[in-house]
Amino acid sequence: MAEIRLAQVLSAAPVQCGRWTLPGISAFGAYIPRYRLGAETDGWDSPGQRSVANFDEDSVSMAVAAGIDCLQSRDRGEIDGLFFASTTPPYAEKQCASIIANALDLRRDIFTADITDVLRAGTTALKSALDSVAAGSARHVLVVGSDNRQGAPKGESERNSGDGAAAFIISNDRIIAEQAGSHTITENLMDTWRSAGDQFVRSWEDRFAIEEGLERILAEAISGFLNKQGLSVKDVAKLALYSPDARRHGQLVRQLGFQVEQVQDPLFGRMGNTGAAFPLMLLASALEKGAPDQLLLTVSYGDGSDVIGFRTTSNISQPRSGLGVSGYLDSGQVLDSYETYAKWRDIWITDSASRRPQAQSPSVTAMWRESDQNIKFHGAICNQCGYVQYPPQRVCVECQARDDSTAVRLSDKLGTVFTYSLDHLAGTVDTPLTIAVVDFEAGGRVLCMMTDREVDEVKIGLQVEMSFRKLRVVNGIHNYYWKAVPVRQVT
Repeated sequence: MAEIRLAQVLSAAPVQCGRWTLPGISAFGAYIPRYRLGAETDGWDSPGQRSVANFDEDSVSMAVAAGIDCLQSRDRGEIDGLFFASTTPPYAEKQCASIIANALDLRRDIFTADITDVLRAGTTALKSALDSVAAGSARHVLVVGSDNRQGAPKGESERNSGDGAAAFIISNDRIIAEQAGSHTITENLMDTWRSAGDQFVRSWEDRFAIEEGLERILAEAISGFLNKQGLSVKDVAKLALYSPDARRHGQLVRQLGFQVEQVQDPLFGRMGNTGAAFPLMLLASALEKGAPDQLLLTVSYGDGSDVIGFRTTSNISQPRSGLGVSGYLDSGQVLDSYETYAKWRDIWITDSASRRPQAQSPSVTAMWRESDQNIKFHGAICNQCGYVQYPPQRVCVECQARDDSTAVRLSDKLGTVFTYSLDHLAGTVDTPLTIAVVDFEAGGRVLCMMTDREVDEVKIGLQVEMSFRKLRVVNGIHNYYWKAVPVRQVT
């Protein structure tokens, strides 16, 4: 019986070019919010930039955006699982991966999991997906790392942090980077933490955290990986290395013995440390400029370290769609004032907020019942005349056909502003509230809010795309919906 089972496993295992095919990365994507704090920001007092999520963004909404960037021109029906990694999930008790899977319009019969509470959650999710595909329990797994950690105002943690997300499809089909080993160190260490109820990240004495934590553990983890694989430092083409800030990143590189050209730009001064997503975003950045047969290492840190190796294949040279890390980096805008950012994060509470009536709690029953149109953002296309309606209706307004339509996803369709209004009296963080009627290029029309917009750029005919955002949080319920945003343009 054992021989029969082994034969069945071997016959099912994929073979390529006379050897076993190891799982790896078949697609990748990223998301970086539009807005930045920078030298031009009044009250910021720092020469470098860092990315900041808008008031209606969080780790879930950024994960959805990265997932869309990753899934460009891919069949979403192929995805068998989704792992969401973050230290800042909006819920303490409710799965966020299920929200992301629903917003991305993935199948219902997939495995989903949240991996959280530690900075190396991103690489843990990546390794879990690789192991799942290698074991045969899934063929295509989507891994998304997303974080928007918050440091104390004007402190070092706030200056060096950033907000963003990265996504990967792990598979053994059409691989652009094959898994090339891994090594993990696990150690209980209180150097950086955030307890339940804490708004800001805390840290212990700097010398202890660096010498006994970061430097010692990362050195042990990387040397352990190289020894296990029979490699040396010179064999590594790009190192995607975690570090809390630029100065310590440079020190680590020198201590580990890597040359500058071997190290992936950590993007301090442009993006910042994006927490659990940070090593994944650096890996995605390395893949954007990768060439065949390069060894890439992604190294995380947090209660130990994960080191995961990938070797690029000839498929890395194929063109890809989506903005990726570089496209989102080059399409940002610096905020005029630190006060705007502080208002987004509730660091400063203005007295105007107290004069507004308390928002009504959303109906959980209605949210569930209307999930297809609100979260999946499904419209309906008439099977008789091809007219697209949103929200879906039983009767086609064009040809009056009854109960004869097919669901169509609108979240990934481009549109243009047909008309709009600006409400300067609305009780919103982002005044004036911009309401737009959007016509989709593929058909269909929606009335929705606009976000990530400057008032002077809103006009009839503006090209927009849809973005998954928070409407509000009431009674602990995070109410999500799709808003229109101007199409990001690389400057």
